[in-house]
Amino acid sequence: MVTLVPPARVRPTAVRRRSRLAPGLWRFGAILALWATSLFVVFLWVAGGGVDALAGGPAEALDSAGRLTGLVASNLLLYQVLLMARVPLFERGFGRDAITRMHRLVGFWSFTLLLAHIALLVAGYAVAAGLDPLTQLWEFVWDYPGMLLATAGTGLLVLVTVTSIRRARRKLRYESWHLLHLYAYLGVGLAVPHQLWTGADFLSSPAATAYWWMLWVTAAASVIVFRIAVPLWRSIRHDLRVAEVRPDGTSGVSVRMRGRDVSRLGARPGQFLVWRFLDGPGWSRGHPLSLAAAPRNDELMISARIVGDGTSRLSTLASGTRVLIEGPYGGMTGDRRTGAKLLMIGAGAGVAPLVALLESEAYAPGEATLIVRDSSPDEALRRDAVADLVRTRGVVHVGLPGHRASTGAPWLPATHAAWSGPDVFRHVAPDLEDYDAFVCGPAAWMDAVCGDLRTAGLPASRIHTESFSI
Repeated sequence: MVTLVPPARVRPTAVRRRSRLAPGLWRFGAILALWATSLFVVFLWVAGGGVDALAGGPAEALDSAGRLTGLVASNLLLYQVLLMARVPLFERGFGRDAITRMHRLVGFWSFTLLLAHIALLVAGYAVAAGLDPLTQLWEFVWDYPGMLLATAGTGLLVLVTVTSIRRARRKLRYESWHLLHLYAYLGVGLAVPHQLWTGADFLSSPAATAYWWMLWVTAAASVIVFRIAVPLWRSIRHDLRVAEVRPDGTSGVSVRMRGRDVSRLGARPGQFLVWRFLDGPGWSRGHPLSLAAAPRNDELMISARIVGDGTSRLSTLASGTRVLIEGPYGGMTGDRRTGAKLLMIGAGAGVAPLVALLESEAYAPGEATLIVRDSSPDEALRRDAVADLVRTRGVVHVGLPGHRASTGAPWLPATHAAWSGPDVFRHVAPDLEDYDAFVCGPAAWMDAVCGDLRTAGLPASRIHTESFSI
């Protein structure tokens, strides 16, 4: 049974004060962009007589509501593209974790409003023409310009939405789901153009036409620039290649890469990149993996748990294999730190970015505690690096191996089922108010850890996480 030992009580060291102005300005700009465009879309509907139409007859009211849902759905669909296009405004303003949650929420509402748009317009036109809804829907698809493309696009968006439901995703390999998810771009591209031919709200004024063209062009250009051109340019510039591959624990692998002027990439401990290894068929599948060590000497390192076809290929990479990169991304960096002490909680491969942070951050012996959760001690990643941090930097290491507890805190092992999560944190960090907590692991596990940290009294502003899933 693992014994939890509280860290030595030492005088907190001074933490350098980091400027909060720049992150605040990025966040303000990102929020302003979203609100300004959303309000402008509603203005277009109001200016087009949308409010007055709601007070008209049934057909007119249904048609007006359908126009509004269509406008908002189109705006949200394009927001989805912008949020996942790695646009610096949103990456720096919200951070990858918040963007992931926003993408999921925006996706749900855009899809729901899209279906409402179709249903309301079909009902409104059917009432006005005296037709049954199915006949009216058929006429829409076959007789209205651009509607065949819109129907195909809607079908692709339905496919993406259904396969993104958590229960469905668990039945798909990540690589298969990611490939299907890319069809969302095609779905948006097919669903939106019909508005140019049949959407009065899109052509009602020069301002409306200019706005929609600007938004569509911006979304398309963002994908091309930030998802294709910039990553390709960085990959060519830094010329990263595999230098060493070695086992990491009983079910993990570490890959060390070297390149040219890697320091100019600007990657910081705690961040992640999307990696593509040019080792043969399947190279185009990206792997979002955190840096497992602080970048140094034009060298980057990652560690991964072997859980599928994509990660198993990492163990067979040959020295010299060329690497394509996207990033760096993520905001779980030392810049978020405001306290003098560090409480790092990681599960599985989530320990990798925490080790990188511990290697680079300033703290006195006993002021940093690392809690590691694994199914067994042999599966733990970065064990040598953790041992070195304990020996040379005075990091307090608390290992919690074993199967998950069926009762009590869901993030603790069965050996500690009698403990409550908040009690664990109060025990290892009695002066919790002096700490910043960095948490990395599976999404549900992180939610449980963060909930117990808040219950223990740590403010949400002192809890820092990163999520790679959608």
